[in-house]
Amino acid sequence: MESVDCVVIGAGVVGLAVARALARQGREVVILEAENAFGTITSARNSEVIHAGIYYPAGSLKARLCVQGKAMLYDYCRSHQIAHQRCGKLIVATSAAQVATLEGIRAKAAANGVDDLRLLSRDEALELEPNLQCEAALLSPSTGIVDSHGLMLALLGDAEQAGAMLAVCSPVLTGAVTADGIVVEVGGDTATTLLARTVVNAAGLTAPELARRIEGMPAAHIPPQFYAKGCYFTLAGRAPFSRLIYPVPEAAGLGVHLTLDLGGQARFGPNVRWIDEIEYGVDPHDADSFYDEVRRYWPALADGALQPGYAGIRPKISGPGEPAADFRIDGPATHGVPGLVHLFGIESPGLTASLAIGEAVAAIAE
Repeated sequence: MESVDCVVIGAGVVGLAVARALARQGREVVILEAENAFGTITSARNSEVIHAGIYYPAGSLKARLCVQGKAMLYDYCRSHQIAHQRCGKLIVATSAAQVATLEGIRAKAAANGVDDLRLLSRDEALELEPNLQCEAALLSPSTGIVDSHGLMLALLGDAEQAGAMLAVCSPVLTGAVTADGIVVEVGGDTATTLLARTVVNAAGLTAPELARRIEGMPAAHIPPQFYAKGCYFTLAGRAPFSRLIYPVPEAAGLGVHLTLDLGGQARFGPNVRWIDEIEYGVDPHDADSFYDEVRRYWPALADGALQPGYAGIRPKISGPGEPAADFRIDGPATHGVPGLVHLFGIESPGLTASLAIGEAVAAIAE
């Protein structure tokens, strides 16, 4: 059995940000990743949006870490030459009844410290985006997009420069809490047993499942695990907008929105489908429901213009019909196990918040 100071389980964007923060404190860090490369699951299957922090409940971890993380992320992208664009976003009211909702969204954003939203009349919105159809819109100038792979490469580079080590093809099978630390059984071709002083569970989709495999972790503190799959469809041809376009949120989610990649290609999504098993297939027929939703704000969308893109899965800890759960960063103060930190339900805006989450975990682990 080999002794190490810190083990971070999961090399997605959040796990890498955590490893970087710990390594920069002078801690010895080993990152264990089950796949054959970093960032191939949730971190590779999202919209790459830098979120402003508009919709989350005031005082929530999501709100606080998103707003803090957004500022840190823009600074980090500039200092590390990571491709990104502060392109802005329009939240559009497509009916007179929705216009009043925009003011409520602006108030909610202000409560989270996002005070740069601007209410636009129909004419002002069309001046920015002539292809848009709306009654009014909110402009969020601090929303942007980022090259998520480039970001993860930089985070890993920083972590390794500070002495961290990444082990791929290294699935964690089980763990056990002992008087000397936390024992971690690692599978793969070079199966090994590690004894760690600090273990951070950043396993994303399977974080609750992994927590249940750690002997000595109180089951009462482990949330349920749900999978909410979302499909994206890409637009054949040139993007009709230069900003992200989001409809006013309806009850089920943020609606089918238009995001852009750094190459300027438009994609629409995601929808929401609750699933029991992890799978990433995109059903071309799902596009049928997208056309009506998109045409509310972009009537010129042509039949057949949407091509199947990709799917991602949100690591949910609240189920269908339940209010969306907040991020959970559960350390010893929550569950009573020294040296153990779990990251549960780190869905959107996890990418935006990643650097702030890293600092929060490092502070708990200290």
